[in-house]
Amino acid sequence: MRLIVLAGVLSLAISLLCTPLLIKFLRGRNYSQAIRESRPDELYPEHTGKKGTPSMGGLAIIGAVVGAYVLTHLIVWQAPTTSGLLAMLLFVGLGAVGCADDYLKIFKKRATGIRARTKLLGQAAVAVVFAVLAAQFPDASGQTPASQAISIVRDTAIVLPLIVFVLWILLLVLGTTNAVNLTDGLDGLASGAAGIAFISYILVTLWQFRQMTRFDELDGYYTVRDPLDLAVFAAACAGACFGFLWHNTSPARIFMGDTGSLALGGAISALAIMSRTELLLVLFGGLFVIITLSVIGQVGSYKLLGRRMFRMAPLHHHFELLGWPEVTIVVRFWIIQGSCVLLGLAIFYADWIGRG
Repeated sequence: MRLIVLAGVLSLAISLLCTPLLIKFLRGRNYSQAIRESRPDELYPEHTGKKGTPSMGGLAIIGAVVGAYVLTHLIVWQAPTTSGLLAMLLFVGLGAVGCADDYLKIFKKRATGIRARTKLLGQAAVAVVFAVLAAQFPDASGQTPASQAISIVRDTAIVLPLIVFVLWILLLVLGTTNAVNLTDGLDGLASGAAGIAFISYILVTLWQFRQMTRFDELDGYYTVRDPLDLAVFAAACAGACFGFLWHNTSPARIFMGDTGSLALGGAISALAIMSRTELLLVLFGGLFVIITLSVIGQVGSYKLLGRRMFRMAPLHHHFELLGWPEVTIVVRFWIIQGSCVLLGLAIFYADWIGRG
């Protein structure tokens, strides 16, 4: 437990202290994201004051997570696990893809960043490398960091061939990262919702760690590889999100950009995959799913019926155009995310109690 607390506190401190330094650096050089022009009736007035706000704040999140994870292991003098390193690979790798996109937006003043196809290919490349490596490196008991079985609360009897498993992981990673990216449209919305999701994974992986010895005699009935280190990683991510949120809440002094949203999406999907709770990701990332469905519904409705479901998509912009204040939308959406997480945790613990 002390490892988890240590990682969370270190990450929170690094994020709180380093984000203002990043803000000062970016503002001093006028490194702000170019704002895409929109018709006045399509953009809620609160957004007009956001022009010139520094972006690329995801660098502070990534730095806090990596720094806290490394420092935690150095302080207790324990080597990081394979699972922890793979989660970090997906987290940093996708952050690098987002960083390339933010670089073009900030330094080249291209509001659209890199081409959508190029960004998707970059995300896919990182996801495939992660998937292939996660199915390797068995420990003494033969457990790999990620099981090739489809998992809900634990592995099911459905075991996928490697190529299908890679495609499954690719779908999860791309879906999650782009869902977080779509949610990052209001001050503090994505960072707060992601922080709530990481808390759920701290609770899940800590519970798994405490229960592992209880199920050892069942010979493979349920085993998660390195759950304690996954909890340390999740705590570092949660601390970084809440430290960043201090500066990202309305009115935001900095945006996380694609650097942060893609990295956080990668961290959430890595935790879902390696904690064997892949399908519970629908609830642990409930707000991100709702936001994504609003975009899919908007596009589908317009193409099939010739009319829009919402005034504007993603969903949070619809409520802006209804006249809701930005802070009201963000807090209510956090409540939705918290409710989804509580339902996911209830299902997780009910399964354990039912089989325990």
